[in-house]
Amino acid sequence: MFCCAENLNQKKENIVVNDLKQARYMQEEISDSSKKDTIYHLDFVSIKDISTDIILDIKYATTDNFLKEVMYDCPECFLRKEAAHALAKANEEFKKKGYRIKVFDCYRPLSVQKKMWKKMPGTNYVANPTKGSKHNRGAAVDLTLVDMQGNELDMGTPYDFFGQKAHHTYQNLPSNVLENRKLLKTILDNYNFRSIYSEWWHYEYRPQRYAPVEDFVWKCN
Repeated sequence: MFCCAENLNQKKENIVVNDLKQARYMQEEISDSSKKDTIYHLDFVSIKDISTDIILDIKYATTDNFLKEVMYDCPECFLRKEAAHALAKANEEFKKKGYRIKVFDCYRPLSVQKKMWKKMPGTNYVANPTKGSKHNRGAAVDLTLVDMQGNELDMGTPYDFFGQKAHHTYQNLPSNVLENRKLLKTILDNYNFRSIYSEWWHYEYRPQRYAPVEDFVWKCN
């Protein structure tokens, strides 16, 4: 009789334990599901959460871009975590010289890349969405430098200028412009950001250049 009672108690304990495990599993599933609805379930962070000294001027949240269209619902800068922290460190070095980073574009959803490609297919200035761009991976940032009063340094051309004057190899520019570009490139290179030849403003974080392409869209307040 004692043996049977002991077995019955053991069964009850097993049922309780299994119920608790099931409840915990369901709670985790709900939590994971809610995370998947946002960009935060990925290896992304908002640059505003990493540095309050980096200025945002997200051009594709305005009509002040080569498309003359608003592509983002609100101005945000998301990057892969490692890239964001590296950019913040670079900004600290720029600050020692009296400058700060101003960002024009960061992570770009693949759906936006497709719209850009439709507007300018087959060019060297818009990446083919079939393979995705470094912006679609959260590993690229478009930027410039400003002084402590917020005035942009002269880089020779506006952002999104599609022509030889925007190339790093173009030398027929005033000496101060060449010096400004060199300053931008030298310090960013120290923090693992590589430039591309055709755009003085575009830099890619080397360790995450081949991260997965994403198409998550951030929520606006």
